[in-house]
Amino acid sequence: MSENLNAVIDRFITHRRALGRKYQSEEAELRLLVRFADERHVLRLDQLTPAVLDGFLASRPRTRPRSFNHLLGVVAGFLEWAVAQELLEVSPALRERRRRATSARVPFLFDAGQARLLLDAAAALPDNARAAQRGPTYRTVFALCYGLGLRAGEVCGLRLGDLDTERNLLVVVGGKFNKSRLVPHGPRIAALVRDQLERRHANGASGTSAPLFSFDGRRCIHPGTASQVFHHLVTSLGLPIPDGVSPPRLHDLRHSFAVACLLRWYREGLDPASRLHQLSTFMGHVDPASTAVYLTITPALLEEANRRFEAFALPALEGRVQ
Repeated sequence: MSENLNAVIDRFITHRRALGRKYQSEEAELRLLVRFADERHVLRLDQLTPAVLDGFLASRPRTRPRSFNHLLGVVAGFLEWAVAQELLEVSPALRERRRRATSARVPFLFDAGQARLLLDAAAALPDNARAAQRGPTYRTVFALCYGLGLRAGEVCGLRLGDLDTERNLLVVVGGKFNKSRLVPHGPRIAALVRDQLERRHANGASGTSAPLFSFDGRRCIHPGTASQVFHHLVTSLGLPIPDGVSPPRLHDLRHSFAVACLLRWYREGLDPASRLHQLSTFMGHVDPASTAVYLTITPALLEEANRRFEAFALPALEGRVQ
């Protein structure tokens, strides 16, 4: 007799997390599948027919191809695992196919002046009944996203024990794919981190597990809340958005960091290709191919690349003319 669907999904999620995956959004989607199946009295794994699965996918309208493809991939991955574990003889055929994205999102890249405006606006945020020292807290959050290229979830999840103020290091624990890494930083970031640490100590925070960014002293600021504050600020700033570029998102601060690093290497006469591995490690990527996604070509980058090519090719061209 086939196993209970919910029990099998529990085993699958445990398996994925044992491989170092957080698997949080994926778990939520599989729980939706269990609920959908339960409402239709589909309780066993072998009762997941193509009709049931197609009905589930149709019940979860996803307007963005990426969102739909993620849902489809999670379901397909679960079924393939069940076949590999010999819990199913064959995987039920999914009639739905991955949707093609008609256009790629071009991120908004903050230059130094725009980032300064954002940080100044964040610093000016007033306190409210539920959030004291709101301004300096969010200013530090956004500064770490822009200045170190950290993900919003990594910044918001920092704990007091993740700070090494003597060596100017942050310990990012449980980043994407549960990968942890050391993130060194300079004196300006160090000053912001020390100020935030002093604010937390003044509010009674102690112990290595206490959150660095918190308004109630117990819970970390949620990345979604930080994103809402970010959107409010950038809307009030009225930053000009170039044609073909999407409105700014909090994650665009990370994109801006990566492009700024590349531009700085060009201007300093360094070889960006030889340093891409370092940037990849710093940003917590598995390989440089993941980092390349963040390297949007900008007019400033093209100008520096052209300048370097001209310096390289000019001697050869002059020699041919002579």
